[in-house]
Amino acid sequence: MDVDLDEGALTIRQTKFAKSRRLPLHPSVLRELRAFDSVCRRSAIRNPDSPFFTSMTGHALPTRTVHSVFERLRTQLGWEARGGHPRPRIHDLRHTFAVRRVKQWHEGGSPIDQGMLLLCTYLGHAKISDTYWYLSGVPDLMEVIGARFERFASGQEVDHA
Repeated sequence: MDVDLDEGALTIRQTKFAKSRRLPLHPSVLRELRAFDSVCRRSAIRNPDSPFFTSMTGHALPTRTVHSVFERLRTQLGWEARGGHPRPRIHDLRHTFAVRRVKQWHEGGSPIDQGMLLLCTYLGHAKISDTYWYLSGVPDLMEVIGARFERFASGQEVDHA
């Protein structure tokens, strides 16, 4: 993963199916990453050739460290699992992000066709059907979609999706 603070983008390399993708960063995320980068540069934790997120020794963070920190944050924040797992997992954040984004589009009456293509790319899915499947069976989202369909079926809303 590469962080480009000048371009405001994150490059995720060699994920599933040996794909890479470049994603824009929200200005609020970019601001925090710049602050983090400034602290790291002042403390000489990382040199220019090191990964953006490093351990105190300047090496890439081990996966077990990332998961350990996530577990502590999860406990501190009191997160509870939804679904078939005993505790929230780090990759559940992707699912929550995707569901909330689509729910906001529906609630706002936004057309979602182009949004779903962007979301598919952002999540790194090979096919758009993977993104739709990823979002299926979410009660909150199904409620919003159902209400929107009822308005459409009764002639109160024109379908923009």
